[in-house]
Amino acid sequence: MSSHSSSPASNAGPARRGFPVTARELLSSRGLWALPLIVGPVLLVLITVFYIGSVADPIGHLHGLPVAVVNSDRGAAIGTRRIDIGQQVQAGLSRTPAVSGRLGLTDTTLTAAEQGMDRGAYYATVVMPAGLTASLLHLSGVYPGGTASGTPEFVILTNPRAGTTAVSLASGVLQPALEAASRQIGRQLAAIVAAPRSSPLTREFLADPVTVTTVQYRPLPSHAALGLSAFYTALLILMCGFLGGIIVHNSVDVALGYATSEVGPRWGQRRPVPISRWQTLLIKWVMVVPITGLMAGLMVLVATGILRMDAPYPWLLWLVGWLAAVSVAAGTVVLFAVLGSPGQLLAMLIFVYAGLASAGGTIPVQALPSWLAWLAQFEPLRQILAGTRAILYFRAIAGAGLARSVIAAASGLVFWLIVGTVLVRWYDRRGLSRMSPELLAHVHASADAFKAGNVAATGDESGS
Repeated sequence: MSSHSSSPASNAGPARRGFPVTARELLSSRGLWALPLIVGPVLLVLITVFYIGSVADPIGHLHGLPVAVVNSDRGAAIGTRRIDIGQQVQAGLSRTPAVSGRLGLTDTTLTAAEQGMDRGAYYATVVMPAGLTASLLHLSGVYPGGTASGTPEFVILTNPRAGTTAVSLASGVLQPALEAASRQIGRQLAAIVAAPRSSPLTREFLADPVTVTTVQYRPLPSHAALGLSAFYTALLILMCGFLGGIIVHNSVDVALGYATSEVGPRWGQRRPVPISRWQTLLIKWVMVVPITGLMAGLMVLVATGILRMDAPYPWLLWLVGWLAAVSVAAGTVVLFAVLGSPGQLLAMLIFVYAGLASAGGTIPVQALPSWLAWLAQFEPLRQILAGTRAILYFRAIAGAGLARSVIAAASGLVFWLIVGTVLVRWYDRRGLSRMSPELLAHVHASADAFKAGNVAATGDESGS
């Protein structure tokens, strides 16, 4: 069945007589207003809680941001007294609430710290060089055994591949803490230096004896969107699944006669096909597999081949993205099958809005409110981001998040397949068909009668 108008002027009169209901009459009905007035505000409140809640106070929520501490200082001896500045600073950082309350400090070696940063385990590493104490004592006028090994400094190795915002948060905590440690070291050394040997130059040096130097560890490639390419790629993969699921759902329902098609002035609906909910869901599941594969492949092709995004493993990015997109699409289709039209709103909340707020793509998970950090353990976008970041920035190392991403996508797919199978088949067993057999027969009879009437009146056997 279809309906369209080709001449508004000629049809104006019949349209008024054939469609007597007016907008004024419907707008006075409370029932028409009820759902939009409830759903719209509730949805907006939830979105606001997700979005503003995730970015309102990252410093206030910061807790456990992984940072490595490397103390290579060998210390020095003045007579019988042993001095180890590096050990003092290392212990001081862990005892300072402003540092240890916000950062997850791990004492380790430089080799282990670099290996950790190579897989995104640390956002930064604080390094105290081997000759730190000897250099400080030498430059302050106290001459221990040996010679100074250079300018005393604390080195902060930042890891922008793990997240640029997280690196800024870590540096924002470490920089003032190390500067305060430098001043404390100066006061300690001033008590050791004999007053007659203390020149103005020495006193100036002791006011702030240690330089805090920040160095990027393995800087990002030039076409990496300043460290955001992994996040945007993960978001596009999610949209391949979400949009793919919606497109397949709508197109299949139109083809089966359970949804209308409307393009411009043309409206149409096919005869409903006598098919169970389970068979319909199977059709949609099968279709999302090639559709999401095509969408994910085009996304990778455009991003890497045309826009020149740095991606050392494009085929792997496509395969992992495809798996993740299929998982999201399967879940979207299940929510439609179980809930109907409200399933789209719930899918948007679960996959898009909650995912964006808890993914850790901009604000790290360690700086999110506790309830969003908990939600991040289950949100698909967070898991997809772990995989894209590993592929784009960390040489596709399994331990850098790639294995976690693949396992999460596969687990999510299995979860949605089980949920969809159980609930939809239960609907069918209970006789909760999308359209009862009696109504289906009535619709077909009405369509036949309408078609026969059109043929008799116009001689058009197509019934259009």
